[in-house]
Amino acid sequence: MSLGNKLAEARRAKNLTQEQLAEKLEVTRQAVSRWESDAAYPETDKIVRMAQILEVSCDYLLQDGVDEKGNPVKSPVTRLLAQAQGKRVKLTFYEPDGMPVIHDWCVIQDFDGNWARVEVVLNQKKPEKDEVRLIPLAAISTVTYLKDGEAARRSPLELN
Repeated sequence: MSLGNKLAEARRAKNLTQEQLAEKLEVTRQAVSRWESDAAYPETDKIVRMAQILEVSCDYLLQDGVDEKGNPVKSPVTRLLAQAQGKRVKLTFYEPDGMPVIHDWCVIQDFDGNWARVEVVLNQKKPEKDEVRLIPLAAISTVTYLKDGEAARRSPLELN
């Protein structure tokens, strides 16, 4: 989302008009309008003052992926992996050559940045043959939760 969109959204959340915000910033209403339409960019001192008035962080106004308080926003994949961490899942991901891989018995052990550490059970009858793989988050296509005692239906695309 652009600075202009974030500015307009934060201004509306505070129930301020462009004119009221302009008055607080000691600029014209037209300046606020140009900022909100991304036709112009405010000076640094104005961004700092806007953040104070609108009770948001400068990071929120200037960066993508940051909430109003300046904290990183978790992506949907990160939120899903956090919920799935330590649980048995069916995982579909793509190998570097583009081939899909489906594992119906995995445990997401951990994830950090752009990678997930996944324990893949290659043979449910011989758990000592498990392997741990690092999988890029961008390669993960689907995560399906499995109930205890439930085996996922095997797919013809499954390579293990």
